[in-house]
Amino acid sequence: MSNSHHVVPNPDGGWDVKRSGASRASRHCDTKAEAVDVGREISRNQRTEFVIHRQDGTIQRKDSHGNDPRHVPG
Repeated sequence: MSNSHHVVPNPDGGWDVKRSGASRASRHCDTKAEAVDVGREISRNQRTEFVIHRQDGTIQRKDSHGNDPRHVPG
């Protein structure tokens, strides 16, 4: 079972929200901001790691909405 959701650029334009390991997007959005909002909500509901990518595919930010692997309060 995959435990992360990613916001990634779609080669045909716009942005996709994808579960790690999935071949198809969970959602397609016209803007990155919309994809981040949708992806964050899905990630919170499913308690997964949330990873936002830049246009070039590199990781911009990660948020944990499940069991935080860092045992740091706050």
